[in-house]
Amino acid sequence: MNQMINNTQEASMKLDNTSHPSRPAPEELVPSRYAVRIGEIDVLVISDGVLPLPTAMLGHNAEPAARAAWLGDMFLPPDAFDWALNVVVVRSGGQTILIDAGLGLDPDLNLPRAGQLMKRLEAAGIDLGSVTDVVLTHMHMDHVGGLLVDGVKDQLRPDLRIHVAAAEVKFWESPDFSHVSMPAGFPDALRAAAKRFAKEYRSHLRLFDDEYEVAPGVVVSRTGGHTPGHSVVRVASGNDRLMFAGDAVFAVGFDHPDWYNGFEHDPEEAARVRVRLLRELAATGELLVATHMPFPSVGHVAVDGDAFRWVPVFWDY
Repeated sequence: MNQMINNTQEASMKLDNTSHPSRPAPEELVPSRYAVRIGEIDVLVISDGVLPLPTAMLGHNAEPAARAAWLGDMFLPPDAFDWALNVVVVRSGGQTILIDAGLGLDPDLNLPRAGQLMKRLEAAGIDLGSVTDVVLTHMHMDHVGGLLVDGVKDQLRPDLRIHVAAAEVKFWESPDFSHVSMPAGFPDALRAAAKRFAKEYRSHLRLFDDEYEVAPGVVVSRTGGHTPGHSVVRVASGNDRLMFAGDAVFAVGFDHPDWYNGFEHDPEEAARVRVRLLRELAATGELLVATHMPFPSVGHVAVDGDAFRWVPVFWDY
């Protein structure tokens, strides 16, 4: 199955994906990384695992019958299913950039199948000490938690730069959960993870207001909505473009961009951001990757009447 992981493109990233007699046999039968080349920039999508969550969180403002109909049309279970959790590694201009950091340890919320990022980075041949920059789309625990795993900070460079919107850091000093619709336990876990992250990594933070070029062709831009400092990352080189949209876009958002996700702190603004980004992606034809789209989450967006249509790329391996 290793031969199914986009060998040609991964070779360009100098990732060690060969077999070695001294190593144990692979335990994972499903590929957990996928490489894309954007001009002269290397992009690697890595799965941190999946999050089993209630289906009501896909659209808590939707009529239950409409939500059930969409789930049926997608052949998904009616009550709960596994949300993908994707992270991206970008190499540009001599920099190695980690975009988001996964869940880390299970915060007593029955999420045992996520938190796989560190072992999968290792399997992809990426040394934590080689990471020069981290970009956070926002500070929810499934985006910062990997940095809080015991021993991870000790492996990171002392001059590591962590780029995050100033509005995001400010928000988590006293977060507002009045408009979310989350299962019990999640608000407390989110607060605790954000607080711990801000404390442990404060000296590494590089704050920006609206937009910042992290590396040649790699620009992070604040969108707000999902959280006040939620951001997306645009990667551009030559004629190629890719957007990592973080939590601005979910699978249901193409058919129903006006449905509110349970994790959105300002759901009305999040819906406006989602429509704006999907229109942009449809107009430019660039690639989209998003945190909770089914792995490897690489595809295009098309306009479909008053809504949109997701067009996954054909796997290249």
